[in-house]
Amino acid sequence: MSIGNSPEDERPFENEHVEADREEARPSIGRALQQARIAAGLTVDDVSSATRVRMNIVHAIEADDFSPCGGDVYARGHIRTLAKAVHLDPDPLLAQYGDEHGGRPAPTPAAPLFEAERIRPERRGPNWTAAMVAAIVAVIGFVGFTMFQGDDGGSEANVAEGSTPSDSASPTTKTKKPADPKPEPSDSAIAAAPQDKVTVRVAAADGRSWIAAKDHNGRMIFDGVLKQGDTKTFQDSSKVQLVLGDAGAIDLFVNGKKIEENFQPGSVERLTYTKGDPEAG
Repeated sequence: MSIGNSPEDERPFENEHVEADREEARPSIGRALQQARIAAGLTVDDVSSATRVRMNIVHAIEADDFSPCGGDVYARGHIRTLAKAVHLDPDPLLAQYGDEHGGRPAPTPAAPLFEAERIRPERRGPNWTAAMVAAIVAVIGFVGFTMFQGDDGGSEANVAEGSTPSDSASPTTKTKKPADPKPEPSDSAIAAAPQDKVTVRVAAADGRSWIAAKDHNGRMIFDGVLKQGDTKTFQDSSKVQLVLGDAGAIDLFVNGKKIEENFQPGSVERLTYTKGDPEAG
């Protein structure tokens, strides 16, 4: 009679060792996101600009520190957003997060509490100059209309007395059409762009691509995704800075001329154009 453990008793311990080995072989969430970002040729700044997730949060998540996220709901949302930005399937990472942090959170009835942290538009005060100009124009228009009505009455009186007003005396009015909203510059407008400005037209010819554009002061003038067939035109007094998320899908026109660059599909390109271009920056 043996008092030792039977082989059947030792199998659970063997299974536990196998599971532990699998856990050690699987990279952490932050490590997986970091490796995917590096493989995609993106910097933390690129990912932060594309997702609107602050750089300190991106750094913390890549270090497997989720405390700056502000809770499980936000952490899961950041993981999903960052995974999509670096072309990684978010579902396995979310499942791994659930295993490590106590399962899925209770569903919230409201719309997602985050996605990309939007920059609130800067509040501007009332434009008093425009209001004053509009008031002056209104007064001038009223005075002119009153004078025109007075002249009209005099002409009618002359006709009643038998005199025929001459063509030169009859007032003529021209109705001003309201100015049409300024359309986006067309190809011909780009070709005729003023020499003292730089005009850049971006066309998503072969697929969708994320685009970011800044002016000469470094201010963001566009940050979004162009779908296939969409175009966007940027104009500045001296310089336009671009980041193309998928440069291979983009056709570029600078100051009316097409940029002949062999951009590779999926490549991220940083470009700067000035008044003297076309010339890749």
